[in-house]
Amino acid sequence: MKKHKKKIVTLLLVLTVLTGCTKYLAGDDKKKIVNEVTGQALTSNILCLPEDEDLLEIYKENKDNMDVDFDSLKSCAEYKPGDLKYNGLWETLFIKPLAFVIIKLGVLVKNYGLAVIVLGFLIRLILMPFTKKSMMQSENMKKAQPALQAIQRKYGKTNDQATAMMMSQEMMAVYKKYNINPASGCLVAFIQLPILLAFLEAINRVPAIFEGSFLHLQLGTSPFVGIKDGNFLYIILIVLIVLTTYFSLKNSMSSASTGNADQDKQMEMTVKFMIVFISIASLSLPTALALYWIVSNGFVIIQNMIFKKLALNEAKDKKEKVVSKKANFKKKGK
Repeated sequence: MKKHKKKIVTLLLVLTVLTGCTKYLAGDDKKKIVNEVTGQALTSNILCLPEDEDLLEIYKENKDNMDVDFDSLKSCAEYKPGDLKYNGLWETLFIKPLAFVIIKLGVLVKNYGLAVIVLGFLIRLILMPFTKKSMMQSENMKKAQPALQAIQRKYGKTNDQATAMMMSQEMMAVYKKYNINPASGCLVAFIQLPILLAFLEAINRVPAIFEGSFLHLQLGTSPFVGIKDGNFLYIILIVLIVLTTYFSLKNSMSSASTGNADQDKQMEMTVKFMIVFISIASLSLPTALALYWIVSNGFVIIQNMIFKKLALNEAKDKKEKVVSKKANFKKKGK
């Protein structure tokens, strides 16, 4: 299982690094050109034309240094995924379609920040059945943990291949009994990773998105640049990122608890590291991505509360049915 995880993560990283990633615009002096409004380094391989006249002029002056044919670019409102030449699976399957959807939503709702929020909500809604399945797997894993621990105690640590095979077979039998698929618990995380990276790429490469604003927050600006420029609304953005990340990961950790003290402790340390890492990283990420992250986490928090409530009600109903059956059995016995 761990080998499969590593292969999938490696494949995603290779797709991201080698095909269709953001490339930055540099002048004749090879220095990156920075957007004075947003504080971000301008993207060389944009997917459509900027709307801001000053920004458009910068691109015109440096079009010979761009990674796309500037003269073939259309306005963002007219952009279609098939307009530009093929540039790898990553760009074709993730970045261009996602950029297209954000643009169309932005035109529909008249704001690209709101479009990112709506799309984040829709993506989480689509992933909801997978998330529910993942939570059910976690609950089943808790029930199976005593049996799994008994098998581990029975065989202990062994280098004998035959013994290891017997141990593996017994553990697989427990998984089957409790309807556990070890791979499915990571499914949502593996789906979310390319979506998150594609969101970042789309934001960097669609001028209509990084030029836009939402509630006085520039979508292409990072919180660090925003705060440095005196807009302290970005502090609220960081607080929301930290809080939603903390509660969503805390709920996920609670759901994924195995009952094994060592594994749960390791998981808790991982969650704490993730919270610190994401909080620091959020300072340098575009506001548009932060909005997606907040909405996605907020959805997960509410979703987990609903799932837990439903699970408790279901367990209560089952308990009441068992008590009722016992009571009826006693009456018949008399």
